[in-house]
Formats: sequence, structure tokens, C-alpha cells
Amino acid sequence: HGVFIIGGSFPERDMGKLYNTCIAFNKEGDMVCKHRKMHLFDIDIPGQITFKESDTLSPGDTPTIFDLSEHGGPAARIGIGICYDIRFPELCSLYRNSGCNMLIFPGAFNMVTGPAHWELLARGRAVDNQCFLAFCSPARDDQADYTAWGHSLVFDPWGDKLGELDEKPGILYADVDLEQVVTRRTNMPYHFQKRSDVYSLESPFLPKNKDKK
Repeated sequence: HGVFIIGGSFPERDMGKLYNTCIAFNKEGDMVCKHRKMHLFDIDIPGQITFKESDTLSPGDTPTIFDLSEHGGPAARIGIGICYDIRFPELCSLYRNSGCNMLIFPGAFNMVTGPAHWELLARGRAVDNQCFLAFCSPARDDQADYTAWGHSLVFDPWGDKLGELDEKPGILYADVDLEQVVTRRTNMPYHFQKRSDVYSLESPFLPKNKDKK
């Protein structure tokens, strides 16, 4: 169909370790990158939910950027994360520092954290980084061992919601105008007003300040 695909997440076994991995494909169907979930979901909310991913999974070590323009696509530079990764604003800021104008996170928040934080975190990361953000969830299955909140959604750089599904299976379409990213970052250039003399954020795996807006 000549489309780019960022394909959810699945267990990946490599060198005796198990990772939660998201893979991305170009228009020719070639796998061009993969993201291994960096932050493992280890929580204990008494009386509600206890979950420890680190009993089974190993964390990934590198941020992942999928630049569509390098594969014959539009000027969409996408930072990829998985689920719990979105709770760590430093990762999203690294993507912003590296010129990303869109963030895509497949994820499956549960029936405790979903109602409380799913939309809040998505909107916050979109506004923090003045970019588009898609948070993509499986539909809810009340018979499953782990019940997902659902509610896949998309936010623009101003924090306006472009669309949202409910908990049922569905398809969400959103028009993404990347010029909005340039406009918002020009009108409110707080990325360049940060106090690098007081604090800083960088990664050995990503270039710094790739863009100028």
C-alpha cells in the first residue's frame, strides 16, 4: 500500500534476553528501525495493581528515531517510545533536542493508571515538546489477564486533541500539518530559553540541537 508503519510492540528474544520491542517499516516493507522499551513497568499500588516487568523483560538502552524523509517520505522525524517510556519527560526532550516533530508511543495503560494519566501524559508531552503525539493502545479485553484502558488518541503541538477512540476496536485518522510545529516553536521558543548554564540534558546516542526551531 506504499505506507510507513510503526507496528505496536511485541516480545523479542535476543542473546538470551527478552525485550518489549516496537518495529518500524518503510514504504517498501523494509524494517528500518526498532525500539526496545527503555523503562520497565515495575509498580505496586496497594489494593489496586502490582506489576513487575523486570521479572521477565530487559530494558533497551537507546532512544529510537524514525525519519520518514530519509525513506522517501515527508519531513516527519518521529521519536518512538513504548508505554511506560512516556512517563519520563527526559526521553521526549531528547527527541525534541534531536529535531523530532512527532512522538509515537504504542502503549497499554491499565484500568488504574489509564483513567488517571493516559490523556494527561500524552497532552503534556505534546505541549512540552511542541510536537504531534500519538498514543496507541490495544482495544480493551475484559477477559484478558491484563486489561488495557484503550482510548488511542492524537494531540497537536498546542495540546489540542485531534481525535480519540473509545475502548473498542477502531481506526483513528488524524490530519497532521507539520507546519504547526514550526509555528508553535517560533511563537513560543521556550526550547531555546532553557537555562543550559543551570541544567542540561543529552545522550551519547543522539545528536544535540539538530533543528533551529
